[in-house]
Amino acid sequence: MTSPVPLRRVGASGLLVSAVGLGCNNFGRAGTRTETLEGTRDVLDAAIDAGVTFLDTADMYGKDPGLSESLMGEALRGRRDRVVLATKFGHSGRDMGLPVVGAKASRSYVRQAVEASLTRLQTEWIDLYQLHTPDPGTPIDETLDVLGDLVREGKVRYIGHSNLSGWQIAEAHYVAAQRSGTPFVSAQNHYSLLARASEREVIPAAERFGLGFLPYFPLHNGLLTGKFSRDHAPEDTRIMRQRQHVWQDAPWDELEQFQALCDERGITMLEATFGWLLAKPVLASVIAGATSAEQVRANAAAASAWSPTADDIAAIDALFPLPEDPGAKV
Repeated sequence: MTSPVPLRRVGASGLLVSAVGLGCNNFGRAGTRTETLEGTRDVLDAAIDAGVTFLDTADMYGKDPGLSESLMGEALRGRRDRVVLATKFGHSGRDMGLPVVGAKASRSYVRQAVEASLTRLQTEWIDLYQLHTPDPGTPIDETLDVLGDLVREGKVRYIGHSNLSGWQIAEAHYVAAQRSGTPFVSAQNHYSLLARASEREVIPAAERFGLGFLPYFPLHNGLLTGKFSRDHAPEDTRIMRQRQHVWQDAPWDELEQFQALCDERGITMLEATFGWLLAKPVLASVIAGATSAEQVRANAAAASAWSPTADDIAAIDALFPLPEDPGAKV
């Protein structure tokens, strides 16, 4: 059976990923169906069967640090070569229990972090190893040097970053080029119809320097799936468990107009959201989280369900315009 999920190249690199990725931050999360190995395995089984083979996790994910990676390592036994595995290191907001603290993009910290991730994931290599948040305490050349060493050693195949600003992306590209080093191939930042700030600097920088863009929270915690309305929110969702303000403060007038636009075209809001995102050539994969096999299959089907025209994109853009830059001069 042919997979409904097309493959996309990550920027100017040789890395190919499924156009729909699986965000694995729910694996090991307390109170979810994927808190356990059984629940994690069910979702991963469904993802691989549906052609969603780009898996994005981080060493900090899970109710205990590293739990997402550990559960994935167990669930992927015997089929590691069927997926493209991405993980992250160096988040400034969580202590991973490693001896070195503070400078989380330093040579010594990265060495410890990668070995810990390889062990938890039960693999000999990581396909895409990403700096999770900027580390102001470490020069970017030191981080690039150690990551380049890991690529040459075969422990990592490609490197990327997350949450960098436009100028930081430019600096990293310049440093790698100047030193003939291993460059970053991807940028992962918050991006959706309801959070378009990355269009100001991050996405233009990714395009300029040949990076593949990987949006996280592309469905805005599920708000753009069509399952929520002004008067109803499914109880068994992350929004209702942890982020009720996202639903309560949502721009319902615009979302209802978006639903009407979808109804006119005979498509679901989920299909329209995926179509709008995947119409952007710089976008390598839509990383969407899931806690059930049904969610994964729906996301996979949405990858090729609708291809918007230029007029469709303009109509959607008009509903959710990029807000004014608060730092812009008048």
